[in-house]
Amino acid sequence: MRTIQGRNTKDPEIMHADTDTLWFVAHTRPRCEKKLQHYLDREALRHVLPTIKKVHKYKGKTVSFQKPLFPGYIFLNIHPLKRQTVYQSDYVANLLDVPDQEEFYQQLGDILEAVDSGYEIQLAPEIGVGKRVMIRSGPMRGIEGWVENRYGVSTVLLRLDFIGQAAAMKMDADILELV
Repeated sequence: MRTIQGRNTKDPEIMHADTDTLWFVAHTRPRCEKKLQHYLDREALRHVLPTIKKVHKYKGKTVSFQKPLFPGYIFLNIHPLKRQTVYQSDYVANLLDVPDQEEFYQQLGDILEAVDSGYEIQLAPEIGVGKRVMIRSGPMRGIEGWVENRYGVSTVLLRLDFIGQAAAMKMDADILELV
């Protein structure tokens, strides 16, 4: 059984898609995910907010808290006529339609399973082929280039253009940031 924010996601009230409800993605205003979650609880609207545990160490103490896995997003399973109720919260910037309901439901279930697995989960950066990136550390720090290819999750072939010519080098994706 999976639990998200104290609610069992195998519970039909959360992960079951009724025939008259649809999945929507609520794009929240900045740092309003948990506020929207409390509002949806009060309105008895089905929703899922996948969270991960974060730990910060301060002088003399350690603090742990739950942080949204996807900052700025909450997933809703509601009747389309309830959209206006969601917008009335003032925490929603936009309510996105999900074109493939079955695929979304499957992927969300897989993500929740991963969250419950106990493994460390991080939001993966969108460093893909064709993206412009900057090297964050090492002897090439500060140089910008284009991602030419990816090899697995950690290795990137980076194209660096010099004087109209290109040189390519393989490097770890974790030292790159999107530009």
